Amino acid sequence: MVDFAAIRSQFPILNQQIHGHPLVYLDSAATAQKPECVIDAEAEFYRTINAGVHRGAHELAARSTVAFEDARAKVARLVGADSEEGREEVVVTAGATAALNLLATAFSNASLGRGGAAAKRFALKAGDEIVVSKADHHSVLLPFQELAYRTGATLRWFDLDPEGRVRADTAETVITEHTKVVALAHIANVTGAITDIAPIVKRAHEVGAVMILDACQSVPHIPVDFHALDVDFAAWSAHKMYGPTGVGFLYGKRELLEALPPASFGGSMVDLAYLDKPAEYSMPPARFEAGTQPVAQVVAAGTAADWLRSLGMEHVAEHERSITQELLKIGDIEGVRILGPTDGDQRIGTVAFDVAGVHPHDVGQFIDAQGIAIRVGHHCAQPVHRHFGLFASNRASTGVYNTANEARLLVEAVKKVRPFFQAQ
Repeated sequence: MVDFAAIRSQFPILNQQIHGHPLVYLDSAATAQKPECVIDAEAEFYRTINAGVHRGAHELAARSTVAFEDARAKVARLVGADSEEGREEVVVTAGATAALNLLATAFSNASLGRGGAAAKRFALKAGDEIVVSKADHHSVLLPFQELAYRTGATLRWFDLDPEGRVRADTAETVITEHTKVVALAHIANVTGAITDIAPIVKRAHEVGAVMILDACQSVPHIPVDFHALDVDFAAWSAHKMYGPTGVGFLYGKRELLEALPPASFGGSMVDLAYLDKPAEYSMPPARFEAGTQPVAQVVAAGTAADWLRSLGMEHVAEHERSITQELLKIGDIEGVRILGPTDGDQRIGTVAFDVAGVHPHDVGQFIDAQGIAIRVGHHCAQPVHRHFGLFASNRASTGVYNTANEARLLVEAVKKVRPFFQAQ
């Protein structure tokens, strides 16, 4: 049994008042707060072993490299990836957005003939298709939309059902023999709906397409095993899994990482560089980690991964499921509509909602005045808002530190919005 009340006490930022009220933080889908062990890990790195990794022969450089690679292995264990030397499947990036852009750029480079024969599997041309979904974050949509523009490929997408769930049942028709790339979110950051990716992965592989998963909203909230899911690549960010900002990760099947050409260039990603011929690029993950890495942040992200594993992701999911049931009562309020599934089945505690007659920014300010932090805007996901006939919404999202009572406080606050603004 996990004592989530005790876990909450590990987050120093929550011990404050906002506008005279105890802080209720319900914006973890944007960025999660950090436990003291993560804050301490980053600070301790700077205090004791700060040095560049994979370069230098002095003791601090050696210690820093060990800490960096240990952290990579911890993150890999959290998501069911290989971490043994020579089989590393986790690449350090500047964030999930950077990881997805890395893939789109590498595929573009392959389309230009870079990477040799092994990279041809990633090359695209006119007549090929890239598939996304209407529920995707812009960090999925835009890189692969740009890839389509650069290569002449056609962008296609999965539609959504009335609750905003990806229509996985249409995989046989959306993914065709011309599809080369399928990229979509495991869990939508607006609706909170968990996509049934099994039939999508199966269909993608049947036609030889590469399957890419945006796992930003799944890694921190539910058990994730990329090997079991059989996705080819996946991207997620540290700051949503209780780690630092400025760092994220790209998972890739080892054989695919070895075939993928690099997307950025600089120090520490080549074995041999020449003036008169192309460089000989290093094996992954070094091939994709040009320049100086955010070492302290990676070390702290490893601490966050270990911390999450110590809780047990099944316990995290169950705890947040109970809070979600309370949040969904927002939909019982007159004039309030939930954007997404209205029951707790196959969803997480990310609940977007629209208050009739009141602009989302006004709703957000009213809620903030009561010490409750929620998200306002289109959440970098405009197509899904258009699906619901909106341009923006409010969004509450849970973390391990939230309580059912905090969800009830939000519900009570939302009840007061329309009367306060005299909405018709």
